[in-house]
Amino acid sequence: MAPAPPSAARFRSVTAAVERGYARYARQADGWLTRYRERGGQVYCGAGCFACCDMPIRVSLAEALVTAAALDGEAAARVEAHARQVLHNARTAPDEATYVERHRREVGFCPLLDRETGGCSQYAARPTRCRDTFSALPARYCAAGTWETLTRREKADYAREVARTPGTDGELHYVAPLEHLSEPIWAAAARAMRQEWGLEVWGDFWTLTTLARREDFMERVARGDARGAWQVARRAGLAHEVVLEIG
Repeated sequence: MAPAPPSAARFRSVTAAVERGYARYARQADGWLTRYRERGGQVYCGAGCFACCDMPIRVSLAEALVTAAALDGEAAARVEAHARQVLHNARTAPDEATYVERHRREVGFCPLLDRETGGCSQYAARPTRCRDTFSALPARYCAAGTWETLTRREKADYAREVARTPGTDGELHYVAPLEHLSEPIWAAAARAMRQEWGLEVWGDFWTLTTLARREDFMERVARGDARGAWQVARRAGLAHEVVLEIG
């Protein structure tokens, strides 16, 4: 059974900055989407769609604390098991492209995903990257392996479709303005961590969510002890430069 998380009240000054950012983003994104649809734009994401839920996710420890506080012991144990698979992938992947590909194909879907409904079991506490990823083309383009199955002509058709679809960056089918709208959340998290701890912690979502529930790790972070926090993570088998950055 995963340990209980440290008191959420203890880190309220850090998590509050993130939660305010989430609320602000929701208002701004809703407004943007309303105007986009009024102009004929279409977003293909919706309830039951989880084609992108096997992608690696980078978060701040401030965000991970929000998710960690929402988990019961069973969910936390699933997250930790997933984190250890992520770490094995990080240790053995020869390059970033392989790391991402194996994450999607072998590490697999997020353990917080309800595969029966296609919904997130912790939707209210999901991190920024899960909030700001919207597809302007059908979800098949979000699924792992789709690009590799396309013919040369289909890839050319995709490129033309992306280029003429409002809201994309002209190269990929994701809605770029909604990603840009989320950047203040990361900035707010960075400021809050610096102000409270004198350091920042970033990394893999499942790794940080697991570490956020460890009293020994959070005690060292709260003291601004980057080296001590890393040593705790290393002893726990959760330290690797791909999944954990402290400084």
